[in-house]
Amino acid sequence: MQAKLQQAVASGLALPLMEAFYTIQGEGYHKGSAAFFIRIGGCDVGCHWCDVKESWDANLHPPTYIDEIVVQAKQYSDTVVVTGGEPLMWNMTPLTEALQAAGMKTHIETSGAYPLSGVWDWICLSPKKRMLPKPEIYKVADELKVIIYNKDDLQFAEKQAVGISKSCKLYLQPEWSRRDSAIPFIVDYVLKNPKWMASLQTHKYLKIP
Repeated sequence: MQAKLQQAVASGLALPLMEAFYTIQGEGYHKGSAAFFIRIGGCDVGCHWCDVKESWDANLHPPTYIDEIVVQAKQYSDTVVVTGGEPLMWNMTPLTEALQAAGMKTHIETSGAYPLSGVWDWICLSPKKRMLPKPEIYKVADELKVIIYNKDDLQFAEKQAVGISKSCKLYLQPEWSRRDSAIPFIVDYVLKNPKWMASLQTHKYLKIP
């Protein structure tokens, strides 16, 4: 990698961009709404059920200057969702400042395993057991989305909900490959614990990105 580009990545002026696309948000609080998604490469959280494992190796995804990303995003939507991979492995402040300066709302989907950077209108925290979130992100999360693989994950979800703010939305979402077995006990849990809501990956039902 050229020295100039390396420096740009280190400072957040360029990011390993895996893909960028315009679609409908499929999960959580904003499901059903249009948004421009920016998927950043690089992740070492290592969820065995991850459906974008190709995002893990940042070296596979070319560093792209954030100016180019912002220009592309402006063509499609006033809401941008930054996801990964794990986007907080990188400095998100330059990108989010540029997006907001261009009049766009900034959303992030993160495990919270790295220190929070960036200026966000909405933070979706999706904690993972292997690398727990940094303590500071719990209070600023707008949405807590816990992926449910088995019943033990419900206990994990409750532990993760201890540190969040009163306004944070709480979601239990079945891992896609286990949805048929997980949905019944998620429904039962939500009925008994109505502070939680059920979330589904509706984009997969709609067969869109």
